[in-house]
Amino acid sequence: MKNPISHRLLWLCVAIAFCSLKLSAQLDVIQTENGLVSGYKSGDISIFKGIPFAAPPVGDLRWKAPQPVKNWTGVLKCDKFSASPMQRKPVPFMMWTEEFITPPEKLSEDCLYLNIWTPAKSVKEKLSVFVWIYGGGFSSGSAACAVYDGEEMSKKGVVFVSINYRVGVLGFLAHPELSRESENKISGNYGLLDMVVALTWIKKNIESFGGDPLKVTIAGQSAGSMSVCVLVASPLARGLFRGAIAESGGILGSRLNRNFSEAEKAGLTFMDKMKAANIAELRNKSAEELIDAGGNFGLVADGYVIPNDVFAAFKDDQFNDVFMMAGWVTGDGSLMGTQTMTPEKYKQQAVEKYGDKAEEYMKIFPGSSSDQVASSLKELSLMQFVALPAHLWAGFSKSKAYIYQFGHVPVDKPGFPNYGAFHTSEVPFALHTLHLWKRPWREVDFAVEKTMSDYWVNFVKTGNPNGEGLSEWSVYDKSSGNIMEFGDKSKLSPGLHKGEFDFLEKTFKQ
Repeated sequence: MKNPISHRLLWLCVAIAFCSLKLSAQLDVIQTENGLVSGYKSGDISIFKGIPFAAPPVGDLRWKAPQPVKNWTGVLKCDKFSASPMQRKPVPFMMWTEEFITPPEKLSEDCLYLNIWTPAKSVKEKLSVFVWIYGGGFSSGSAACAVYDGEEMSKKGVVFVSINYRVGVLGFLAHPELSRESENKISGNYGLLDMVVALTWIKKNIESFGGDPLKVTIAGQSAGSMSVCVLVASPLARGLFRGAIAESGGILGSRLNRNFSEAEKAGLTFMDKMKAANIAELRNKSAEELIDAGGNFGLVADGYVIPNDVFAAFKDDQFNDVFMMAGWVTGDGSLMGTQTMTPEKYKQQAVEKYGDKAEEYMKIFPGSSSDQVASSLKELSLMQFVALPAHLWAGFSKSKAYIYQFGHVPVDKPGFPNYGAFHTSEVPFALHTLHLWKRPWREVDFAVEKTMSDYWVNFVKTGNPNGEGLSEWSVYDKSSGNIMEFGDKSKLSPGLHKGEFDFLEKTFKQ
C-alpha cells in the first residue's frame, strides 16, 4: 500500500515546480498593443529582440514621419536583432574595433525595431526603464552593436531597451517638396521622430514587460547624446521620460549649426546631384545609390521637432526639465582632429576672437610653445564640443544634475595602439559590457566597470547615482563645480575646469 503522506508530498512538489515554471514563463509571451511577441531566456533575464515599433519606412513611407505598426495575428517571434539602418558598409577603424561597429551582415530601410532585456518575473513589478540611443554621427550606428548589449544592466534590476532609428540621408534629408507633403510643413529629423515614436511605444507597452512607464530614463553617447539633449528640448517628447544621461555630446553650443532654410537648400542640391526631377523619382532610387552619393545630413532646427533657438528654449525654461547626468571622455577633444599652429598665430587669433579678453584667454588656454598650443586647442575643442554644453544644461536645470569626466585608459591589447581614453571608450564600462570587448582586462578595469554601471543603474532607479559602496557624487552647480572623475579610481573633483567654464560662458555666443 502506498504511503499517503509520501504520495501527497510528491504531488505538492510537482505543484510547486509547476507554479515556479509558470511564474518564470510569464514573460515569455507578451501582449503588446499590436499583437503577441515571444522572446527567450538567458538565465533569469527575458530577452526580446526585433520588436517593431513603427511601420517599415520604405516605398512611399521613405522620408515620412514613422507610421503605426500594423497589427498581427499569432505570436511574433522576437529572438534576433532586426536589420540595422541603411548606411555605408560598416568597417572597423582606428580604435573602434568590431565591438563598437554596426554588424555589417544585415542593413535595411526596414529597421524600426527595438530590443528589451527584463529581469521581471511578473508584469506587476514596475521596474525602472533604461532606453539606449546609439551614436554614429547621425550617419551610422545600430542597437545591435556588441557593446550595447543590455543583459548585464538588466541583471542589476532595470528593464533595458535599445532602439533603432534612421540615419544619414534616409533619416535627415530636408527638402521643400517633402515639407509640402508634411502635415506640419517640415522635413528632415525623421531619425528623431523615430525616437519619439519608440518612446511613445515604450510608454504604452513597457508595463507588460515588468517596466514602469513613469520611470523611464533615456541615455545615449555622441550622436546618441545629442539626441538625448534634443529630446530634452523637444516639446514632442514631453512626458515620455523622467531622466536623461548624455555621454559625450550636447547641443547647447556650436554643434547644431543648420537651420531649416539651409537644410532645405541642401536637399535641393542633393536632388540635383542625384539627377532627380522630384521626390517621387528620388524615392525610386535605391538606398545604396542615395548613400553612395554622400552628403552631410543631421539635426535641423525646424521649429517643430527641435526649437528654432535651442539655447533660448533652455534659457526661457521651455524644455523638459528632468533628472540629468552628463559627461565626457578626456579624449573627446581629439575627435575634431589635431590642430597645429604657431604660438604667434595662436595669440593673433585669440586677440581677433576675444579682443580685450585675449589676455585672460591666454592664461586659461596658454600657448607659449607649439606643444602648449596643441594642448590648449585640444582642451578648447573638448570644452566646446561636450563639456560646455553639459555645464550650460546643468545651469538651466531645476532638477538634480550630475556631471562626470572619464579618463580611465583601457588596457592595451597586444599589437593594438594605445589611444588613451578615447571617444566611446566609456560605453562598455557604463553599460557593463567589457566581457564583449575583446581585450585582456585587468582587475582595475572590472572595478571601474562595476563602479560606473552601479552609478548609472542607481540614477535610472532613483534619479540619484549614489548608493551603497560608492563614493559620494554630489550634485553639480556652478558655484561648487562638482565633477566626478572616473580614472583607475573614482573621485569627486570640486571646481574642475571652473576657470574654463567661467571664461567660455562669459564669452559664449549662441
